[in-house]
Parts: sequence; structure tokens; C-alpha cells
Amino acid sequence: MITKTERLSRPASASVDDNSRRLCAATVDMAKRFCMNRVPRRVWLVGLGLAVGIIFAAGGSAGADPRKPSCSSITNEGTVFKILNNQTYALCATASCFVFNDVAYCKCDVLTGDSISLALEFDDQDVCTVNEEGVKNGYMVSTFSVPTSGNMASYTCPGAITDKPGSDGAYAQCDGGICFKSTRGQSFPGFDEPLAKDEIICSCPITLQSPTDPVGYQIAGPFPCEQSFFDNCSRTTANNMTGSTLFVGAPTGTSDLLGFLLTGSVPNFNQCVQQ
Repeated sequence: MITKTERLSRPASASVDDNSRRLCAATVDMAKRFCMNRVPRRVWLVGLGLAVGIIFAAGGSAGADPRKPSCSSITNEGTVFKILNNQTYALCATASCFVFNDVAYCKCDVLTGDSISLALEFDDQDVCTVNEEGVKNGYMVSTFSVPTSGNMASYTCPGAITDKPGSDGAYAQCDGGICFKSTRGQSFPGFDEPLAKDEIICSCPITLQSPTDPVGYQIAGPFPCEQSFFDNCSRTTANNMTGSTLFVGAPTGTSDLLGFLLTGSVPNFNQCVQQ
């Protein structure tokens, strides 16, 4: 059940891992609603990989908006998300990242509009208060909105099915990542060209996927589909070693869930499946 409130009091989250588990659980619950209708588990897992992905559709958040910045809460099966209304934020859904000392530094887009994130509560604060305080303190937070389609697509790195192991690559999970305004328009290690004025570097934790996880993950890549890009589903190519290149990703269906909670519908998107 999805409910929406202007204010919601919850205990502070224990850790980034706890937040990731809550997001994944909420994602799987929503994915079941989309994909599971009295079908065998194997068929559901295949359908899950085919039916959900990172959303790349016309639209997104940009341009002037007369509304005042505000925040609201939305709850899905016990997981609390925050909707940041008409705020400036970083969108990393299609970003590539440079790994340095076990942290992914991702080149993200600066947008203004509506976005969504896990609540990320601590003390008396959350993702909304952190992003609001960043306006005058030289930083902003990475949150999610529906990116434009263009020449990008969602690549599904499959999870484990019966006796077949799944993907074991790595990806950057940027929801709640802190981004530094001082990087806009500047050079940054790992990127050949200086950032544009509407680009920013965000620091994001790295997820190393277990090949036994039945829920795979999705990363952004080029469109039309390139089968060679699926090399990034393997830890041989995508890992947490200093100097590596990673792509932003999330458990399969996460972006569908976030897009649905933010806009009320799941837009069309480009999707690539491993052959």
C-alpha cells in the first residue's frame, strides 16, 4: 500500500546497507505486482529481468518553476521515500564513474525540479534537510528523476536462476550521494574532459554483486544495444579497484519503482537484454 504524507516521523536509519536492503525489498515487492501473476518462480525471474529496468523516457526535471521548494513523504510497504519538490539536485541515473580508494566518483547532471530518494533519516534530519542545507554550503544530493531517453538504455545484468550463477560485476549506487559544487566546470581525475557547468561530481558507494543473488541489477549504457557492454556485468571488467570505470546502477526494477512513486506511472524506456 502506498501512502503519502507531508510529515512522517521514523527512527534514524542504521546504515547505508540497511537503506539498500529496504530499497531492494520495496523494489522486489513492486516488481512482483508488475510481473507475478500465478506463474512459476523461474518464469517470474525471467519476466522480472525483461519487464523492468532503468527508465529512459521523454521528460525529466528542468527549467524554471514558480513553486517554492518543499518536501513530502511517500511510503511503500514500510519503506519511506522523500519527494523533493522543485529543488536543485544531481541526477546520476546515466552516469559513469571513476573509482578511487573504494569510492566511485560519478559525473552527474545538475537539474531543478521534482525528484525522489530514500528518506535517509538521521538525528532530526533526512535527505531533504541535507539537500536544502547544501544550497548555501557548496554541495547537493544525488536523487532520482526520470532521465531522458536519447542514446541511452538500461542493460539488465541477470541474477541467479536455479543452478545458473548470476552476474558478479560492480556498480555505483548513487541515491543519497553527496555532490560537490566546486567540481562544476573543472577537471577531475578519471575524466578526459573538464566538466560542463551543468555537471557535477558525486561520491557514491560501490555495490559488488553476489552471483547467488536471484535479483540482478541494471546499469545505463549506449543505445542501440551493444552486446560488448555486458562485459560490465562481470567483475573482471567492473570492480572496486582504483582506476576502474563503473556505471551507476541499482537492483533490477529500482528505477521503475522510483519512477512510479514519483510520477504515478512507469514510462517507456530503452532496454537491452544479454543474448
